[in-house]
Parts: sequence; C-alpha cells; structure tokens
Amino acid sequence: MQNKSIRFRARSFVAFALVPEAPLDQWLQDLDRWIENSPGFFKGRPVVLDLNVLKPLADEIGALVALIAERGIRTYAIEADYIDSLGDELPPKLAGARKTMIEEEQVDAEALAKAEEAAKAPLSPSNTLIVEQPVRSGQSIVHPHGDVIVMGSASFGSEILAGGSIHVYGTLRGRAFAGAWGDRSARIFCRRNEAELLAVDGWYRTAEDMEPSMHGKAIQVHLEDNAIQVAPLN
Repeated sequence: MQNKSIRFRARSFVAFALVPEAPLDQWLQDLDRWIENSPGFFKGRPVVLDLNVLKPLADEIGALVALIAERGIRTYAIEADYIDSLGDELPPKLAGARKTMIEEEQVDAEALAKAEEAAKAPLSPSNTLIVEQPVRSGQSIVHPHGDVIVMGSASFGSEILAGGSIHVYGTLRGRAFAGAWGDRSARIFCRRNEAELLAVDGWYRTAEDMEPSMHGKAIQVHLEDNAIQVAPLN
C-alpha cells in the first residue's frame, strides 16, 4: 500500500501584541478600561504576549497569563527574548516574528507639515481599502497594510482597524483604530463625529473623554506626545 504524503501549508496571520509594563496593576487597569470601552475587541483574535519590556521572572509568567485569561483574552504565544525556554504549561515561545511596528522618530514642525500635505494628497489605490457600503453594527473592517476609506457611515458597534489612516466620509459612530500596527503618524478623518472610541497606535480617547464641542462635527485625530488630539477639520 502506497503511503500518502502529508501536506503542510504555510499561513501568515496578523496578531495583536500585548506589551505589559510596570507598574503591572496600573497596566491591568488600563487594559480593563480598554475592554470596557471596546467589548469583544480581542474575541477570536490571535494575541501575543510581549514580555520583553516587563521582563517578569520565569515563575511569574504563568500568573500573568492567567490574569489576562480572566479578562477573556487567550494568549497564543509569548515573546520573551531574555528567557531560553518556557514550561509546557505555558503558551509557546514565539521565534522569528516579523514586527510591523514602525520605529518611532522625532518629528519636527517641518515634517509634521509634510505629513499634513500628504494627508490631503490622493491616496495610492494599491495601499488603500475603499469600503463603498456603510459599516454595519458588529462588523469589523481590518486592513493592516494601508489606509481605509469608508464612503458612507460607520454604525454604533462597528470597528475599523487600519495600518494607516482612516477616512469616513459620513458619520463615524463606531470605533476607529488608525495606525493599529505601529504607525504613529496615522490620522482619523470624518465628516461627523459620534465615535465611541478613537485610537492611534494604541493610544485612545472615548466619547466620554472628548470635548463636547467635537461631538457631531467634522474632525481630524492625530497622536501628539502620546496623547490623542481631536481637532476640527477645516
């Protein structure tokens, strides 16, 4: 009887990296707030736990994974360059991961002006996802490799994740995550702001945190000194 060969196929997936920082209690509180503001965000998504900043001891990692699991987040793999191996009871140690994070650079006023001009320029269709239909409640638009343009509106309970900037030509009522894979220069633009949450490179503002004068207006959102700035779109 002829033996059948086993087929293996290589697949690549986009995973979100959680990077715990000290003090851990404060980081967990921030994580709880994120989950409260965006429930279901991590559901069904691959999550990697990057421990290269916190550097917990090997016997502390299991407790940290358990704390994250209590929040409904399943850790698929662990990044810990400072540890040779992990126990069998822990998620596997990730090797050879390719980061999509863009290195942080110092941006001066001239560079910022160029970025603003680039935001007004026509977008390259090869890097831009154009969504011609409204984004419905419960729907997720995920585009890691460029900008997202929504020709209509985005409903409450929807979410848009873009590697670059997000442009909503109607009303933005859901959650928008620009620069979600590390692009600090990404921006969010919309004709009418009723957003539940706005985020750039992981830094976010909720509807409760925004100035009332920005509600219902055309706005642009960018990151400045690790803080989300929401300004009128002139």
